[in-house]
Amino acid sequence: MVNEKLSQVLNTAEYILLDMDGTLYIGDGLIGDMDETLAYLRSKGKKLIYLTNNSSKSRQKYVDKLKDIGLYDDMDFVYTSGIATAEYIKTNYKDKSVFLLGTDALKEEFLANGVKLVDDQTPDLCVLAYDTELTYDKLCKFVTYLKRGAVYIATHPDVNCPHPEVFIPDAGAFMELIKASTGLTPSQIIGKPYSGMGVNLMNKLNADKSKFIMVGDRLHTDIAFGNNCGFSTVLVLSGESTKEDIGKADGIPDFILNSLNDVKNYL
Repeated sequence: MVNEKLSQVLNTAEYILLDMDGTLYIGDGLIGDMDETLAYLRSKGKKLIYLTNNSSKSRQKYVDKLKDIGLYDDMDFVYTSGIATAEYIKTNYKDKSVFLLGTDALKEEFLANGVKLVDDQTPDLCVLAYDTELTYDKLCKFVTYLKRGAVYIATHPDVNCPHPEVFIPDAGAFMELIKASTGLTPSQIIGKPYSGMGVNLMNKLNADKSKFIMVGDRLHTDIAFGNNCGFSTVLVLSGESTKEDIGKADGIPDFILNSLNDVKNYL
């Protein structure tokens, strides 16, 4: 885990996959001169892809936030676990009906990707997302359709979502509730640390794994995701994980930087 080969890997890569909170910013504050760092990466011909497990928000919501804090460029794009799930269904379950336990914003993303959504009829698939608009009626429909035999897919496995005061329940916590009630677990989970988002991106961009670098601050999601996809990985120490955490959780980084700003020393 030394950085001697980082220059070679960076020069080979075309796509930099970026976790956001803890990697680029904390709250609304940039980590160092992150705007300059991202501009430098673009000037070297790198395509920046902002990667998030949060399936409650639309792509545009993230674009707006990144623009507000001075990080987004029209050359970049945002890729969420929700969008990745919609694309996975479109590819693997074409024309199948879906009951989505998700927000209205995610429903719009699914519809934009040509996914057939249903409500009051038994679907072919049930998709569990991070539903910040959850109602008991929606939850009851979801478990009913599962018990009738619908294929069970989840956008991502995060148990908690960061919040200014406390952690709040995310899709992984919903999974545990549904498991306790039905005994069922998803047959497929798309988001980090699983490889679904990476497979989608390789197919969408017609690029092999050597063209991607995953940068993030969490070993068990960001770095484990990169490992599972076969991507090079960079752990930044600006967020959650420390050097001492390596080996205690899933995810072994190829390289370690104090922050992404240090990448300019290797490219």
